[in-house]
Amino acid sequence: MLRSPLEQFELFVLQPYAFKNLIDTSFTNATLFLFFAVSIIAALFFFASVNPQLIPHRFQLFINYIFEFILNIVVSQAGIAAIRFVPLFVAIFCLILSSNVIGLIPFAFTPTSHIAFTLTLALSCNIALIIIGFREHGLKFLKLFVPKGGPAWLIPLIVVIEVLSYLLRTLSLSIRLFANMMAGHTLLHILSSFITAFLKAGYILGAVFPFLLVIAVILLELGIAFLQAYVFVVLLSIYLNDSFHPSH
Repeated sequence: MLRSPLEQFELFVLQPYAFKNLIDTSFTNATLFLFFAVSIIAALFFFASVNPQLIPHRFQLFINYIFEFILNIVVSQAGIAAIRFVPLFVAIFCLILSSNVIGLIPFAFTPTSHIAFTLTLALSCNIALIIIGFREHGLKFLKLFVPKGGPAWLIPLIVVIEVLSYLLRTLSLSIRLFANMMAGHTLLHILSSFITAFLKAGYILGAVFPFLLVIAVILLELGIAFLQAYVFVVLLSIYLNDSFHPSH
């Protein structure tokens, strides 16, 4: 049993390895469960693509539903021009969702509850959005930071604020996801410790109420797991719209 609610977020090195003592590429528990999450996604897409039928089977229907769901989000937020990025957004959605859900398995590690993972994912996406903006518009992409109709004497201040706001998107995406996952799993640990304490003390009936709370929180966490993946994709779609339409 874990002694502290925060021990479940601790990284453990399972296989140490450092590339020329410069880059630490050790295989950790986070790497292991991230591998499990990716394997689940790969298995779902494999079963959906193998032996496709005119009348879709359950795996085809499931993957088609995910694609249609993400397609509607991306097109509604960023327009038809963004449709070519739908497969990428589907991959991000599935990765976050599977990582969130796999952490609800007892004694499992939740990759998205670690800031290193969410920050890396958010930073990679935002760098890609900047590259897309410059590729689509060149230096005109910088119009994103200069709103039209503002007083000339305020423009320098507005530009600084807009640039900072744009850069803070990375922190907004990463902290929102990591904090929600961390808070939910911490609450589950605390409630579970109450169950253990009551059982050790011999108060079996006293353990019923926290047990029911644990079940309710698990159901809530399943909803939050989906909601956080959805919010991440929605915000990315909004930011992608800025890359396609930088003018205010």
